[in-house]
Amino acid sequence: MEVYTREGDDGATGLLYGGRVRKASPAPTAPDAVGAAQAVLGLARAEAERGAELDQLLIRLERDLWVLMAELATDATKRDRLTPGTSLVTADMVAGLEPVIDDLTARFDQPTEFVVPGQNRVSALLDLARTVVRRAERHTLDAAAEGSHVVPYLNRLSDLLWTMARWQEDAHLLTRDAGTGG
Repeated sequence: MEVYTREGDDGATGLLYGGRVRKASPAPTAPDAVGAAQAVLGLARAEAERGAELDQLLIRLERDLWVLMAELATDATKRDRLTPGTSLVTADMVAGLEPVIDDLTARFDQPTEFVVPGQNRVSALLDLARTVVRRAERHTLDAAAEGSHVVPYLNRLSDLLWTMARWQEDAHLLTRDAGTGG
């Protein structure tokens, strides 16, 4: 199988279950933005200990993002072909992030000031992932079909990534006023 097809040389790309659109349209732009978020999660996972809780959580999130990309890459008229949880984001997927946020939040004291990112490599990558997820969320606004759970998922995911970054900083949390005498 060849990697190149030449089919996109005209500036168009194919959608899942058929149809072609311009590459600059929301249909391919949104899944690409989610793919960028997934790649940054992969960077964070590359720094995690294999098999550890963080590694397993990041794998789960990366797999969820495949579901988002599949849904976003499907023409709205063909959504009936999507499978909930496999190629269609569900309300349960969104709700499933909340107990994780609650569990992790209970493990550290909440910062009372703005956080300065970069206490360690993993937390910095999780903060980067959060910003890329926020960008992906903005790109999906015009691409997600009516009734889609993609935008709520990304919104909740950015909250989770913020929480995960603070969890990974733990006692090393640096806030705006830390070290400035004030």
